[in-house]
Amino acid sequence: MIINGIEIAPGEEKVVDVNIARLPSHTTIDVSITIARSTEPGPVLLLMGGLHGDEINGSEIVRRMIEKNDHIPKIGTVICIPIINVYGFIYFSRYVPDGKDVNRSFPGNRNGSLASRMANFLTKEILPIIDYGIDFHTGGADRTNYPQVRCMMKDPKNVELAEAFHAPFTLDSKFRPNSLRQTANKFGKNILVYEGGESSRFDEFAIREGIKGARRLMQHLEMREFAEKADYENLVIKNSSWVRARRSGVFLSAVKSGEKIKKNQLLGHINDPFGGFKNKVTSTVNGYVIGLNHNPIIHEGDALMHLGVIK
Repeated sequence: MIINGIEIAPGEEKVVDVNIARLPSHTTIDVSITIARSTEPGPVLLLMGGLHGDEINGSEIVRRMIEKNDHIPKIGTVICIPIINVYGFIYFSRYVPDGKDVNRSFPGNRNGSLASRMANFLTKEILPIIDYGIDFHTGGADRTNYPQVRCMMKDPKNVELAEAFHAPFTLDSKFRPNSLRQTANKFGKNILVYEGGESSRFDEFAIREGIKGARRLMQHLEMREFAEKADYENLVIKNSSWVRARRSGVFLSAVKSGEKIKKNQLLGHINDPFGGFKNKVTSTVNGYVIGLNHNPIIHEGDALMHLGVIK
């Protein structure tokens, strides 16, 4: 196996630093990759965080797995990239300096923008050599996501991998244009997206569930001998619905992330900050709260929560 011109032989563990770009300050943007290979042949698994720089739960999941030697496989190879968007990680930003989203820049261009160069590196150097991957994310824009896996469930292999990961929820999710997951699919590679917590702050529950799920997937792939079984059912969500604000104001939620809800149940109130009105927000479906806005100041049309629909 060769990454960035460096050979990693069976039985070796190496850290490879890849230079992506240089900022005007002469500061280099380097991506650090930890590769652990068994002497026994087997699948190649990618564990990756920080595609969006401010989504730090994923970076912490991969870091802790390296720290605890969870990335050392019994068979095959594990490739760990805790932080892809190093610039965004440093500056608490989802994006790169030109405002572009790395996860909308695939397959990328080696001579393009910083986002495009990051995408190009993954497309050219990493995707061709892996079999499976977990791309760790969080909710954005002050929204928290209850731990969940997203994948295209019409692919039986995705269903198998998602069941093995066994997050509280599995969402049937279409490909986003120019995303890592869409590009990986064109290579015939299966990548699960794990969502847990919110941007710019740690969520211990989401971090622990991400680590446990990755261990379970590795056990399923025979890359490790033991993984903790989940004490909950993996609920499959085929449809979801966004609850949006019908007017501007201050939103106070009456439900929690992950909570089961019924049709017509009170979800919260939108209040006039000057005391002029108090409007109820109710559910139009039966399901679960899989995403929740933690910013109380909302504008008309803003997303208040994401509901996984149970029919």
